Amino acid sequence: MKSTFAYRLRLARENKELDQKTLSIKVDIAARTLQRWEKGLQAPDSNYLIRLAKNTGVRAEWLLTGEGEMYPGPQPRGKIIPFHRDTLLNKVTLVDIPLLSSVPAGKTAALFHPDHVERYITVDNIKDQGAFALFVKGKSMSPKIEDGDIVVVSPQQEARNGDICVIRVNDEDVLKKIKIDENYVHLIPLNPNFEPVTVRKHDVMFIWKVIRVIKNL
Repeated sequence: MKSTFAYRLRLARENKELDQKTLSIKVDIAARTLQRWEKGLQAPDSNYLIRLAKNTGVRAEWLLTGEGEMYPGPQPRGKIIPFHRDTLLNKVTLVDIPLLSSVPAGKTAALFHPDHVERYITVDNIKDQGAFALFVKGKSMSPKIEDGDIVVVSPQQEARNGDICVIRVNDEDVLKKIKIDENYVHLIPLNPNFEPVTVRKHDVMFIWKVIRVIKNL
């Protein structure tokens, strides 16, 4: 299984025998920021990515993507290979999106509002400017989505049958897989211990598609 950025960053720091405080000082960030990066709650921008790679001695491309060798190989004498940061990072665009309180993966409950931003998280390759993230509470979508995971939601993308979505029904919210027919929306859990729920279309205020799941490591 491919490692996460958070795991690679922690591995690079520990292999360099640096504690979080020392590396934070070298990179010129707060220690709590590095802690969040190593927990997978945020990711650094390209400027800090380069600083992290330089101070831990690893290849920036490996740190970012996990591809290739962890450490740079020896260069032939007299040969200089330029490092083009923009070329390296053009595969991944990092953006900050709002993280809201929570959405239940269980019974419907009015637990979040799209205007109530708790904080922001950094994610990659999200093209919807209106995208936002939600904590998941409950076990009805396990094992794919567990309690404590984060889902990224795109209000702009069209939701289709079989998609996992956040659905607001009569001012209450729930996370489920959907099946839509002429008059009803069927809310389907992934956990077989939970029962599906059927609601009338006119009771549904919105259906927002989940486009990313961030696991709670």
